[in-house]
Amino acid sequence: MAFDGLRVLVLESRRARELATLVTTFGGEPISAPSMREVPLESNTEAIAFADQLERGAFDLVVLLTGVGTRALIATVEQVRGSRDSFLDALRRTRIAARGPKPVAALREVQVPVWLTAPEPNTWRELLAALDGQANELSLKGLRVAVQEYGVSNPDFLSGLRERGAMVTAVPVYQWALPEDVEPLRAACRALAEGRIDVVLFTTATQAVHLLKVAETMGLNDAVVQGLRNCVLASIGPTTSEELRERGTDPDMESSHPKMGFLVREAAERAGELLEAKKTRH
Repeated sequence: MAFDGLRVLVLESRRARELATLVTTFGGEPISAPSMREVPLESNTEAIAFADQLERGAFDLVVLLTGVGTRALIATVEQVRGSRDSFLDALRRTRIAARGPKPVAALREVQVPVWLTAPEPNTWRELLAALDGQANELSLKGLRVAVQEYGVSNPDFLSGLRERGAMVTAVPVYQWALPEDVEPLRAACRALAEGRIDVVLFTTATQAVHLLKVAETMGLNDAVVQGLRNCVLASIGPTTSEELRERGTDPDMESSHPKMGFLVREAAERAGELLEAKKTRH
């Protein structure tokens, strides 16, 4: 089985050429739009400023939204300072609210207890409701809250906290930035909006974040999301699939092993059938 000439959007950066070659080998037409650029951890100045403030007792509650962001935050502090001990001690002294099991797992690795975890499906709405449920123990009114973000901000969640009287500090943590040249991504957004893409290969969750961030700057967010829904979305694994679902674009398939070769081969085998099923439903 092969892609049989289908137009396949490749968002990989570091291994873009390799992935495009694989797509060609399996009979697809690769359209490459590198979506990520690695950023040195030490450039995360907001993360270091947050660590300094936390150690001075400036926050009553720390909200951790993602596991990868939590680990990146700890790694940033350790790389810049040479030690993470005082930062972890400050976290242990502070109430921690986690959006789901991934930040909980990241904190368990460093023996930091969690005060509150949002129930499934672990979105910001459940987290806000869980905080409301603890109002007798900890009222948000006047509370100094730090919110760790990763990849993209969540203005609805921040607004929800502020509406309840919290004093909110957003702490953006990142390991990836948009590429220096975003024109290929912009071209990909136009192609998706116009229905000129058949298959999209996602090899990391950040690719979805960056694709839609660029779409938003172009005023094409809704059109690109609809374009993605009309394509076959192939995800490399659960974390990437979760990100796609959070953005309203359910993946159509997930590779059996989190490797690019498996992703391309299995997408080639199933894309035609999945695409035809989508067209029939519409």
